[in-house]
Amino acid sequence: MTTETNSSKLKLPCLGYGLGLRVEYYEALLENPGQVEWLEVVSENYMIPGGRPLAWLEKFRERFPLALHGVSMSIGSTDPLDQGYLGRLAELARRVEPAWISDHLCWAGVQGVNLHDLMPLPYTEEALAHVVERVRRVQDRLGRRILLENVSSYISFADSQLTEWQFLAAVAERADCLILLDINNIHVSAHNHGFSPLDYLDGIPAARVQQFHLAGHEHGEHLLIDTHDAPVVDAVWDLYLEAVRRYGTVSTMIERDDHMPPLAELLAELEHARLLAMPLLQAAA
Repeated sequence: MTTETNSSKLKLPCLGYGLGLRVEYYEALLENPGQVEWLEVVSENYMIPGGRPLAWLEKFRERFPLALHGVSMSIGSTDPLDQGYLGRLAELARRVEPAWISDHLCWAGVQGVNLHDLMPLPYTEEALAHVVERVRRVQDRLGRRILLENVSSYISFADSQLTEWQFLAAVAERADCLILLDINNIHVSAHNHGFSPLDYLDGIPAARVQQFHLAGHEHGEHLLIDTHDAPVVDAVWDLYLEAVRRYGTVSTMIERDDHMPPLAELLAELEHARLLAMPLLQAAA
């Protein structure tokens, strides 16, 4: 793939405002989708040859644009890329024709052991070269650019030579991939590590930002914990506005994975995101 610097050539069309597809909302979303314009689907839940999950997914595919979002690619691991996983992901993509495919800038296991968590990387030149090479191979296998998401973190590596945002930006540029910017994760990690979330936003190339995540978190004794089980807080809404100022029109979704509220509450949050961004986008038009 060749690297383009023109954002109109890099970015895919904006899908608007969406939700993460969760089984708790299957029927409600089909009956009353409100202003939901697209759905993000957890890839691993549907990487199967058949059955009810895929039957439901076909119903949603008829109604909404879909994006695939994975949690198991482990792009930063030193284990070999899982070719079986990539084959199943490619088959799912052929089946549902997603607008894009995303995963996390992290590692999830090593030496064949899956930690079932999204572990941060050391931000070194060695790790950067390793990740870039793997992203290129994944994109060649899938035949498309992927999106990589910034993860929340609770530890840092003493050997890191770059900031997190410098590392993410460099991966995107050198591997010619796109970015899924999780606004809540920036807020959580900024609090946990003591950096400025605005510096983070300033360091991310606007031409590479394809999608936003908005979610809630919990307060631990000393750290913020990314839980996706609560409403978006005011500080994250404020940071979202700053992101809209910098990056303009970006596909945005509410991510909720636990303590699932009635669908109407998520629809209200999604409408809040739309209404917050609208004046800024209209002024920039």
